[in-house]
Amino acid sequence: MSQKFPYEWLNQPFAAIDESFAQRVQARQAQLTKPPGSLGRLEDIAIQLAALQHTDRPSIDSVHITVFAGDHGIAAENVSAFPQSVTVEMIKNFARGGAAINVLARSHHASLEVINLGTVDDTSSITAVKNYHLGRGTANFLHQPAMTSEQLESALQIGCDAIDRIQQNDQNPLFIGGEMGIANTTSATALACCALNLPAERLTGAGTGLDMQGIAHKTRVIAQALALHCNKVGSPLESLRRLGGFEIVALAGAYLRCAQIGIPVLIDGFISTVAALMAVSMIPETQRWFIYSHVSEEKGHRIILQHLNARPLLDLQMRLGEGSGAAVAIHLLRSACQLHNEMATFSEAAVSQKI
Repeated sequence: MSQKFPYEWLNQPFAAIDESFAQRVQARQAQLTKPPGSLGRLEDIAIQLAALQHTDRPSIDSVHITVFAGDHGIAAENVSAFPQSVTVEMIKNFARGGAAINVLARSHHASLEVINLGTVDDTSSITAVKNYHLGRGTANFLHQPAMTSEQLESALQIGCDAIDRIQQNDQNPLFIGGEMGIANTTSATALACCALNLPAERLTGAGTGLDMQGIAHKTRVIAQALALHCNKVGSPLESLRRLGGFEIVALAGAYLRCAQIGIPVLIDGFISTVAALMAVSMIPETQRWFIYSHVSEEKGHRIILQHLNARPLLDLQMRLGEGSGAAVAIHLLRSACQLHNEMATFSEAAVSQKI
């Protein structure tokens, strides 16, 4: 890693990936009682996890989900179909266990942590939520940078710390990062446009459900913001500071930390993929720790996935966020591991191989 980052923890080396385990698992796949390659992507998952976990028997023993939340100043520009108050209302819903990600976490026996980095309304009285108050949401990036350098550093550190807590309690986890923040598709779209040098028209979608008129307005807002900020952006960190959201920055920090300490990541939808894009833009090696769960209905998601050479596992026309698409895909990873570990080989089963 040649680039030097201003935050010392970002300069730590990444966990080693051992391709010898991938080679051994691939060789075993060729001996299992099936035509070669007939389990498709499930075989690829087992091989990737073997290299990441340093084992001939990859497994998904435990899943940890962290939902990062924060408000966005850009919401003042009427770029969302829902009012900004929904961010805190959904945080309360997470705390009560009533959101989609709560249901999915329970179904997979996954741990779930909810972190509020900064909202307009206070949530400090909600004991089931870990609260940081970086501000009452970000600033309106149509007029100024979304956050200060101090807020950027704090949000990255919060993402890092969330992963360190997971590692302290589990030696073989899978991580899913979710997000909640009204107007965060606007922030994520602006970040992706700036990173990929694409016009707002290419990536701007409906978000929480805008009609065509609303999408056109959102596109104009993003285009104006890009004109203000993009020529001043010299690094992914500066792009995050100017156009990002607290929760998007925390996601990027969490993904980077996972790669440093060796935790595979199952990436969710549009917002999460933009956070992954920013992490990969900072340190390309991060990409090897990512498995992309699904392609969402948000317009720009496919384009960003193509740029990352990512092959999502599912296409269920989802666009909820929260980590929900990734949580749906957990069973695919577990199935991939069980098939590899428990199927008999041709010799074990006394089955004739292909002539």
